[in-house]
Amino acid sequence: MGENNPWVLLLLLGGAAYAAKLWCHDFRAARSGLPSPHPLPGATPASRFAIGLAVIGAVVLLAAETAGEYALGLVEQQSRITVLFGGYTLAAAFLEELIFRGFVVIEHRGRAALVAGVIGASLLFALLHPFLWQWENGQLTWQTDAKAWFSTGMVFGGSLWFYAVRFWKLNPTRSLLPCMAAHATKNLGVFLIKYAQGFVDGWW
Repeated sequence: MGENNPWVLLLLLGGAAYAAKLWCHDFRAARSGLPSPHPLPGATPASRFAIGLAVIGAVVLLAAETAGEYALGLVEQQSRITVLFGGYTLAAAFLEELIFRGFVVIEHRGRAALVAGVIGASLLFALLHPFLWQWENGQLTWQTDAKAWFSTGMVFGGSLWFYAVRFWKLNPTRSLLPCMAAHATKNLGVFLIKYAQGFVDGWW
């Protein structure tokens, strides 16, 4: 997959930085009271309370995931990553939120359509993570062990939470800030836990 290829990661980091620059420009415009005519999704302010509660929820999810891995004996099956990849996961938190919780949304068609869209998009989000499948040396292989299903399920649950914090009543402007903060917190926590468990190999 090239997930620890430093050149691929640096290219992705560059793309994330450019997208973040555009989003922050729209965010500053919205905060100043002069919003851009065609802003990126969710480039609006959010309350500290909403952001803080979103982060707490992400920590709870991470704690449940870690406890589950220990309870099921899955810790030793974790993938190994580099520090650079760990840094990239923070940028990925922004990009994935912009794409999924920003663009991949069914709005203004009623609550049932919104909920159905959230479930469908969360399933897609989970399946796109390479746990149930692997692409190596030009060949696709399937993984159906307990670790693959458990990790996919946790990603699905995380996605539902990220959607929830965008559309709950505590976030009336539909800002992506709570989603991004929660996702970045969870990804940082994963990196720190991997580091503590000895699954981080070198800088790049």
